[in-house]
Amino acid sequence: MYIPAKYLLASAAALAVFAATAAAQDAAPAKVPSSSADEPMAAKLSLVKAAEFLDLAGTSWTSVKKCGTCHTNYPYLMARPALKEGPMTGHDEVRAFFEKRIEGWDTDLGKPRFDAEVIATAATLAFNDAQTTGKLHPLTRKALDRMWTLQLKNGSFDWIKCNWPPLEHDDYYGVVYAAVGVGYAPENYATGASAKEGMARLRTYLTRTAPPNLHHKAWLLWASVKHEGLLTKERREETIKELLALQRPDGGWSLPSLGYWQSFDPKHEIDRSGGSDGYGTGLIVYILRQAGLPADHAAIQKGVKWLQGNQRESGRWFTRSLNTDRYHYITNAGTAFAVLALKSCE
Repeated sequence: MYIPAKYLLASAAALAVFAATAAAQDAAPAKVPSSSADEPMAAKLSLVKAAEFLDLAGTSWTSVKKCGTCHTNYPYLMARPALKEGPMTGHDEVRAFFEKRIEGWDTDLGKPRFDAEVIATAATLAFNDAQTTGKLHPLTRKALDRMWTLQLKNGSFDWIKCNWPPLEHDDYYGVVYAAVGVGYAPENYATGASAKEGMARLRTYLTRTAPPNLHHKAWLLWASVKHEGLLTKERREETIKELLALQRPDGGWSLPSLGYWQSFDPKHEIDRSGGSDGYGTGLIVYILRQAGLPADHAAIQKGVKWLQGNQRESGRWFTRSLNTDRYHYITNAGTAFAVLALKSCE
């Protein structure tokens, strides 16, 4: 049968458009449902659902925003290896994104957006290496070594300060975040030659600079687990007591209770007497476990019970933003720490 060329060309063009549209639809990431305090509680704890939510939030942010963020894909890489539920394809995709970023940092198209990108990527991948292969990946080492070149004379870093507490708010958090990552870096990186001078300055900063709030003080406690002498025994015990004293009657902790921040949105009121939330509870339970409190400690058990009973149907644990009610991205980090907390108590 003869078909005129003009119709063949038209058909081919139509098929090409159809194929491109289908490919775009297949490639489009699934949308993450907005976080809401009104989302129903799950009927029972499901780490499968937690893994599914973390995968969705982590991969969606990475593919759409194409950047790293302290509230979503960095904590995702910290927590996801703790879960054996479901395939690790999402984890590997997000990990590959950051490795590619490291490879491109010395090109015009791939230069770090902020110093904080280098610091957070290095620290996160070091923690991730420790939880996965147990070996320091060459690109992680490259990022860590680059991090020290950005260190200021006083031992701190020029952290991103968007007035979005508690994570993208002040230089202290960048320092303590780096300390945690370097502490977990495999192959004794923290005591190696390339980290010697940087670690000395970092120690000086953390021993001379008081944490501006209890949230950062908790992170310092966590870092001290991996860096001997960073905190005295008395200061460690003092911090543990402060954190235990903030546990709520329902067994959880509240993020707003860990500091006195002001929202960048004047219409957004931070409820310091509000209920327990996923980020506050997950973070504190996990850090207390790292600091040596046993899983059967009464406070830890109460915290675990709160986490078991407050997962949402989507698989996440809700945390209200300190900054705006338009979105609650801290819920993503809260879910990551809820997972770490629960797995640390098994």
